[in-house]
Amino acid sequence: MVDGIDKPVKDLWRLFRIMAEFTEGFQELASVGPAVSIFGSARLSPKHKYYKLAVTTARKLAQAGFAIITGGGGGTMEAANRGAAEAGGRSIGLNIELPQEQIPNEFQNLSLHFRYFFVRKVMFLKYAHGFIVFPGGYGTMDEFFESVVLIQTLKQANFPVILMVSEYWDGLIRWMKAKMLEECDFISPEDLNVYTVADDPDDAVKIIVDFKEKQGPSGLAMPRGMKKGQDFEPPDPAQFTA
Repeated sequence: MVDGIDKPVKDLWRLFRIMAEFTEGFQELASVGPAVSIFGSARLSPKHKYYKLAVTTARKLAQAGFAIITGGGGGTMEAANRGAAEAGGRSIGLNIELPQEQIPNEFQNLSLHFRYFFVRKVMFLKYAHGFIVFPGGYGTMDEFFESVVLIQTLKQANFPVILMVSEYWDGLIRWMKAKMLEECDFISPEDLNVYTVADDPDDAVKIIVDFKEKQGPSGLAMPRGMKKGQDFEPPDPAQFTA
């Protein structure tokens, strides 16, 4: 009986925490300017070639005027924050509370902390002018596939997705083409065009710079009513089927 009474109260406080995280994230990130979200394994050491490649890529992006957003941890995240900071750019970490505590890397000059994964995911998307996905594990795959699903189906995300290091992604791409497309017909041929594979940091930077100059607004389109002062309006279903 007591548990039954307490649960709505706990759910209400949970809702308040979720709203607070969204509010803080929107307020902090709205002023950072064009940004690129970078993903990849947290298990890389600074000596690893992928770590060094991430440092270089982030540095070049920062020099081109982009803020760099990462998950705030080690490995690729640290490398990207490091490259941005060394170039004098905005180096943003979206840190997450985990049972095995994530230690924020020292190269963030804007650090946000999240309790909920789904709120953090929105922040990666909302202000992105590009996603760069370095080699990584389950979390990296999750970010990659979530981004291409939003571009492919809901048409709410609008930015280039770049898979860095072709040798790492080659097997997955061949499997997607052979199994998902040709054998099972689970995707369409054009669905293989929602991402680009690159090896050179300069190529990745050029893709994102060209997109920004040609496309204008990018990131995640939020339904009306999510910003202060707006009345809520449900999204038009037609935008999802156009």
